[in-house]
Amino acid sequence: MQKTIISVKNLVKNYGNFEAVKDISFDVYEGEIFGLLGPNGAGKSTTLEIIETLRSKSGGEIIVDGLDIDKQPDEIKKIIGVQLQTSGFYPGLTLTELISLFSGLYNKKVDAMELLKKVNLDDKAKNKSKELSGGQRQRFSIATTLINNPKIIFLDEPTTGLDPQARRNLWELIREIRNNGTTVIITTHYMDEAEQLCDRIAIMDKGTIIRLDSPDKMIDELVATGFERPKQVKAASLEDVFIHLTGDKMRDE
Repeated sequence: MQKTIISVKNLVKNYGNFEAVKDISFDVYEGEIFGLLGPNGAGKSTTLEIIETLRSKSGGEIIVDGLDIDKQPDEIKKIIGVQLQTSGFYPGLTLTELISLFSGLYNKKVDAMELLKKVNLDDKAKNKSKELSGGQRQRFSIATTLINNPKIIFLDEPTTGLDPQARRNLWELIREIRNNGTTVIITTHYMDEAEQLCDRIAIMDKGTIIRLDSPDKMIDELVATGFERPKQVKAASLEDVFIHLTGDKMRDE
């Protein structure tokens, strides 16, 4: 039986008379990649920020690895990693200096080169973040979530704006992190990304969860209704063609 590492029950978040999150409940299992999807304004970012202890809730209960978010928020902070936006990095510091800075905030000793090696950036150790390509910046951003050796990491639209090679390489990194025992919570507007990466997804709209299941089961149920795409589905996509022609190696530009 799968262990529940995050339990959300009857979560509510109000801003005055506006209900941003409306009495939602869901569980995240240890060791899975869990996707929280929805259109802009659906309430997914608010929900994650509450779980991350970055925003207060109006009602409900959240337990993270046995810790109550109301009573033990500081303990929860110690076991989670939250993806930092690249704009939050000091532009004058090298990658190793940034890791040293962040590890000091966590009061953790971290081997910067070993951490950079995990995300394939050890050759960029002396570079500044502003000198990295988009894909490299995103990989470094994910590296910062691993500094405190967390049990759970939260990734907010990690591949937005990346080219196909960088996007697929980031998928491999996320899978590797999960395979090493870390639970991953991800938001994305790319449905192919959610289909490829996520073990289960919750789809939110207007502050409520309207469906929660595995991508495969959701797709099979839709097909069972008689749904057909207007264009025949081919065995490969245009992105597959692009990757095949240009290669899947990470590039430095």
